[in-house]
Amino acid sequence: MTSRKALIIRHVPHEGIAGYRDPVEAAGYAIDRVDVGDPAFASLDLLAPDLLIMMGGPMGVYEADRHPWINCQLRRLARRLESDRPTLGVCFGAQMMAAALGARVYSGPVKEVGFHPLTAIDRASPLRHLEDVPVLHWHGDTFDLPGEVELLASTGAYAHQAFRRGRNLLALQFHAEMGLDPRFDEWVDQWPDAIAEAGHCPDGMRRQHRDHGPAAVAAGRRMVGEWLSDLAH
Repeated sequence: MTSRKALIIRHVPHEGIAGYRDPVEAAGYAIDRVDVGDPAFASLDLLAPDLLIMMGGPMGVYEADRHPWINCQLRRLARRLESDRPTLGVCFGAQMMAAALGARVYSGPVKEVGFHPLTAIDRASPLRHLEDVPVLHWHGDTFDLPGEVELLASTGAYAHQAFRRGRNLLALQFHAEMGLDPRFDEWVDQWPDAIAEAGHCPDGMRRQHRDHGPAAVAAGRRMVGEWLSDLAH
């Protein structure tokens, strides 16, 4: 039997699928990956994969002048979302989904960095698995809620932490995939200013990762597994 195909779009090398790999493979998908810096990226048909997963990155959706691939990706992503093809966006990937659905993406008032629980979780959604679980947040941008979507979670700093449209589109501002991945050290090393602005220190972030990471990933895997099981291909 031929496996379904999942394509991971990686915007920077150290922000990959991480803990979400297990539920994606368990759901029967063969995973491929492309970096936006790959010359082949510009010509990829983003309608083709059975599942598209877009991960995070430090850039903003509004920085297309610095990253010309953003507009190219947005145009193809908009066609995929219009076709209701199964799509998951994480952090920058979620912001790209919001933009492709016509919403504004912009710099927020604070850096939200560290492990803490979501609030106002929609318990009828797969995010119910994250209730009372500290998960990693690492962003300073946010988005207006697109039309015809359901808001699934918030935090005190940012009201729009997750949304879905129907069964096939899920956008997550936070990083429940991170907690066991050694690449977390690269995040800490590369963005010390964001850590400081959020009132943390590098050693403290590593302690949070050690203390909360395993439970966050376990809950994140349950969430994604449930979402995948209900997709309408």
